[in-house]
Amino acid sequence: MVERTPLFDVVSQIVLFLGLLTALAPFAIVAIAATHDIRTVNLVPMPLVPGRHFLDNLAEAWARADLGHKIVNSIVFAAGVALGKVVIAGLSAFSLVFFRYRGRVLIFWLIFVTLMLPLEVRIVPPYAVAANVLSPYQTILDLTGISWLVEQATGTRIALKWGLLNTYTGLILPLIATATGTFLYRQFFLTIPDELVEAAKMDGAGALRFFKDILVPLSRTNMAALGTIMFVWAWNQYLWPLLVTTDSSHGTAVMELKELIPGAFGIPDWNVAMAGTLVIMLPPLVVVILMQRCFVRALIATEK
Repeated sequence: MVERTPLFDVVSQIVLFLGLLTALAPFAIVAIAATHDIRTVNLVPMPLVPGRHFLDNLAEAWARADLGHKIVNSIVFAAGVALGKVVIAGLSAFSLVFFRYRGRVLIFWLIFVTLMLPLEVRIVPPYAVAANVLSPYQTILDLTGISWLVEQATGTRIALKWGLLNTYTGLILPLIATATGTFLYRQFFLTIPDELVEAAKMDGAGALRFFKDILVPLSRTNMAALGTIMFVWAWNQYLWPLLVTTDSSHGTAVMELKELIPGAFGIPDWNVAMAGTLVIMLPPLVVVILMQRCFVRALIATEK
């Protein structure tokens, strides 16, 4: 136990205050730059006093990057990924903990190993699936010779193709698997007493009813924490939407931020770029603020 003294309290408050300043300084600079005109924002050093052009910069950024439509796309994308990860992780952890079958420990460790492979490393297989969901089945038909036999018998070549590019499904579906969520759920499910499982069986509850009526209510804080983390993670994705959406109508807000960044020989209107940045960072910030209590409760819950 650490003994609290007045000197220790003062030092702790100073360290926390310095940390707060360090964390908020970039946001403050972005907010101040968004209020200046193009001449003031390019001064060296830039004045740290807010200007009077915030609404003008905001309107320019909103129109140039089509932020209204792109933010809607980002909300659908991030919410879909977060919801999918929460559901899939819960069901996979439920299977690993409460069902007894051979290889479940090996399956868990195979899932866990994927934590060492970020999306940028394994992006080719998800993209191949999004480009043509039926390509594995086409490969099976080709390797087994079935497609050749059908072509010889009927003169028709089997060519299975179902693409998900430029769709919300293609944006969301390949990303809903999560090793982090599976591990989080599994660690919580392992704390469920065996007596609770036996009592549910005696009451005639099946597997899905036990999951829906008992485990889901007990896991609400875990679901909130995981959903918050994954919403912010999906919102900040740039590479995956850039590959999957060749049509700008399905682009996300983070992708369109590049339209506001001045080019090498363009007008250095960083004030407009900073205004767009403030708008784009607002939705995940709101989600974190609204879910903060549940998120902290999931991290410090004593029953875990």
